[in-house]
Amino acid sequence: MLRASLLALSLALSAMPSLASAEVPPLRVMELSRQLFEAGQAARDPLLMVTAARLRKGVSLEAVARAGSAGEAVEGAAPLGWEEMLEAAEAAAGEDAAMLSVIGDIRASATKGVSTGPVYSISRLEGNKTDTYQPFPFDGGKYAEVYVEGARDSDLNLYVYDAQGMLVCADTDVSEVAYCGWRPAESADFTVMVENKGAATNRYSLMTN
Repeated sequence: MLRASLLALSLALSAMPSLASAEVPPLRVMELSRQLFEAGQAARDPLLMVTAARLRKGVSLEAVARAGSAGEAVEGAAPLGWEEMLEAAEAAAGEDAAMLSVIGDIRASATKGVSTGPVYSISRLEGNKTDTYQPFPFDGGKYAEVYVEGARDSDLNLYVYDAQGMLVCADTDVSEVAYCGWRPAESADFTVMVENKGAATNRYSLMTN
């Protein structure tokens, strides 16, 4: 039942070429692409993986140097890319000529560049540790996003606090990804905390808009 629902979602997303640049916030697109890719890997379903790659290719990210209080910045690394997703989809497609053609089309398609897109940084965080970042400024009235994506199977939690220390948003489900989105009433600084609930060290991407 879950696989059928994901397949239906994948087909629907495939028919929406402007998804990554329209109403859906870009970091929500990143989260959705990761979920689709993992479902595709689990089911060995190239359609889900191809859709995930297509969505991810539509989001432009810029690398920045930053690290939290307990973690260590990792230079030269990047979040899981659409190229890796397509390679996995190609392997799962086997000799399916139609699917291989779609994969080739996505590889050849142009990447949309943006001048002020989301930014990302990569950090390494030991198990049972929490990274607290210097407050990030977000504009009042504009939708704010923070997205965390782990590089391995580890439970990462995300917390966002306002300048008064009040919890604005949290994502604490058992997953290696976490997303927070909110609309500040006015321009202000917000503190972001990333918690590694697992026992092992995890490398993760922190993305903000």
